Amino acid sequence: MRGAARGARAGAVYLLVLVVGAGAFLYPFWIPHSTVGMRAHAGDAPLLAALVGVLAVAAVVLEVRRGAMNGATVALLGVLGASAGLLRLVDLPGGGSGIFFLVVLAGAAFGPRLGLLLGLTAMATSAVITGGIGPWLPFQMLALAWMGAGAGLLGRLTVRLRARIEIAVLALYGWVWGFVFGAIMNLWFWPFSVGEGDLSWTPGLGLVETLERYRSFYVVTSFGWDAAGALANAVLIAATAGAILPSMRRFAGRLRPQVDLNDVSITPVGATR
Repeated sequence: MRGAARGARAGAVYLLVLVVGAGAFLYPFWIPHSTVGMRAHAGDAPLLAALVGVLAVAAVVLEVRRGAMNGATVALLGVLGASAGLLRLVDLPGGGSGIFFLVVLAGAAFGPRLGLLLGLTAMATSAVITGGIGPWLPFQMLALAWMGAGAGLLGRLTVRLRARIEIAVLALYGWVWGFVFGAIMNLWFWPFSVGEGDLSWTPGLGLVETLERYRSFYVVTSFGWDAAGALANAVLIAATAGAILPSMRRFAGRLRPQVDLNDVSITPVGATR
């Protein structure tokens, strides 16, 4: 019972990350019209970054206390976060980034909770390395965390597939998220671009017209750039997953407790492939 209660508390923290993140992206659409014209998240971004950081630390502490994470798991999270952060320094054709493919593969191997934490850690690390610290950072962290968590959920479904099919599915996931990540990230500033023509948002617009304007804005400003990044994600995952994913899964099987952060023991599949 105590373990179940601790697991519920840890799950509540992860849920808070999702709720806080969604609220941070969407609240500008709901605030009073007179405040919309302020600089995009200039005042609240530091508070959001601090809150996300506190939630991430709380999640790790709760997982360690309930026995779902140990020192090896925390060290693994740090190494993967640093590695993914460094990969952002690799310039890929079309503006692609090496940070995404490793988060996808690690999420698929280690589960959604570690995938979420890795997304937060990797983006924070890359910002420190590249000097990309600004009001956009907590939103990048949240978007990458959602990507890692989604990869973890997908990995639970693909783990029983043939290796080539699983790699193709994960490559498709990385391709789709190349567009999703860009579409999500535009929302950190788009609601503040009021009065800039038919591509901007205007307070009082209905949901359908808001979505139509955003679609037009995305196609004009971001689609081509994101298409190149999506292709880079798919190619990197397809090229590296055959070697990296089985190794990660074998390592996941050796970690005790299980790094998928569930109380149910899972048989390592890497050794059966």
